[in-house]
Amino acid sequence: MAAQARLAFEGLKRTLAAAGASLADVVELTTFHIDLRGEMQQFAKVKDKYLSRNYPAWTAVGVTQLVLSELRVEIRAIAVAGSSKD
Repeated sequence: MAAQARLAFEGLKRTLAAAGASLADVVELTTFHIDLRGEMQQFAKVKDKYLSRNYPAWTAVGVTQLVLSELRVEIRAIAVAGSSKD
């Protein structure tokens, strides 16, 4: 779980950078989990390393399956480029 969460956040980080934004610009986060209760603690530790400043609004959703059977988590984020600047 932790490895997949890191990969997901790294992918999000690259995507945001390509759009001129950063993880600090994320204003809303939705995560989808195969084992929501069982893996939430592991996921939250990883999330806290990537989103540590001002947390965005976050919704975690338990699902029965994701597009690929080996996936444990999927991340959806909304960011406003430049919103993290004072």
